[in-house]
Amino acid sequence: MPVLKAPSGNPDAPQQHKQPSRKGKKAWRKNVDISEVQQGLEELNDQIIKGGVIAEKDSSELFTIDVEGDPELPKRFPKHIKKGLKADEIIAQRSAIPAVPMRKRSGDKTTDGIVPVKRQRTTYVTHKELARIKKVADGHHESTVTVEDATYDPWAQPEEEPKKEDQLFLPKVEKIKKPKTLEQRPISLAASGKPVPAVPKPKGGHSYNPTFTDYQERLIEESEKAVEAERKRLEALEAERIKMEAAARSAAEAEAAEARAELSEWEDDSSWEGFESAAEEAVVKAKKPRRKTQAERNRIKRRKEEERRLKHEAAMKRKRAQEDRIKQIVREVEEKERQRALEKIEMSDPSEEETDDVELRRKKLGKIKLPEKDLELVLPDELQDSLRLLKPEGNLLKDRYRSMLIRGKVEARRKIPFRKQAKTKVTEKWTYKDFSI
Repeated sequence: MPVLKAPSGNPDAPQQHKQPSRKGKKAWRKNVDISEVQQGLEELNDQIIKGGVIAEKDSSELFTIDVEGDPELPKRFPKHIKKGLKADEIIAQRSAIPAVPMRKRSGDKTTDGIVPVKRQRTTYVTHKELARIKKVADGHHESTVTVEDATYDPWAQPEEEPKKEDQLFLPKVEKIKKPKTLEQRPISLAASGKPVPAVPKPKGGHSYNPTFTDYQERLIEESEKAVEAERKRLEALEAERIKMEAAARSAAEAEAAEARAELSEWEDDSSWEGFESAAEEAVVKAKKPRRKTQAERNRIKRRKEEERRLKHEAAMKRKRAQEDRIKQIVREVEEKERQRALEKIEMSDPSEEETDDVELRRKKLGKIKLPEKDLELVLPDELQDSLRLLKPEGNLLKDRYRSMLIRGKVEARRKIPFRKQAKTKVTEKWTYKDFSI
């Protein structure tokens, strides 16, 4: 019978632990090292043979809780098991004398006759106060601030008290005049004429944790606004530069023209110097006019001054008439705009203007320009993923003030750091003059 022998050589698949290059035949898939995969499959087969995969079993199938203890321990350590622990021995000790009771006995009322001084407990909370605190904690307040309408009208006509006979000489008290604007509704500065809410609802891009689309849209919008503002500034600088160059060029041309004119006059004088015509001789030989007297000069001067005064008065009269007409036209236009704005307000829906980005009209209330809104935008590299690192943006006081300006409640004012002081004159009193005889 022939003897069976194992095949010579390594029975494992060809292995190649290092592959510096994958261009040759030795780097093909048949030479890839799969020993780790084969070892894992063998371990998995062993676990299946022994009862199942350990990773798929429940903890109760793999472990047990020992509640009886090791039965070999008392045999191996009989002395220690019989003695017990020191802690159990201390807890088991009990005294034959009973403990002192906490309740008071009748014999405790006997004293030495000295009445102790009673002290008021400062840390004591009464049942009434405790009940009130519980109600406040639940949200039930006993004393709440109730907002009531004002009963006093500052523009009401005061009641006149009848004057007595000895007070008839006193002047009549002037009544307080109610301003006309008190009855008019405030006009918002919105271009659409619609009412603006006091606290506008911000968009999603204003959030501290915005979505990517909202933040991207707001970032692009603000970037375009900044680019447009910078472009306008550069255009203004360029226009100013062109204007200055044109002014300098025109000034240089005017100086050159004056120089040419002076030169031509000088040449004409030099060319005709020393020559006189017959007409000029006749003029010279004619009778010279007599000199005016001082009275004639004064008369002519007074006439010219009177003509100048009358011309100035006529011009000022025309100017005043034009100013009055301009004021009347301005009042008519303002009244038409106010009526149009009120009609828009009545026809519009207040819920439409809820956002903070309101387009403003050109004409403002007062002479001061409306303050610009603060740019509350965090750059992409400044976004925080934790509330602890969050830096609050904006100012509630500025937002409320700008909201009142937009709604037409108040006018924009310029801050005056130093108010105008009254002029005072300091003099030294002459004491030697204060005497009496």
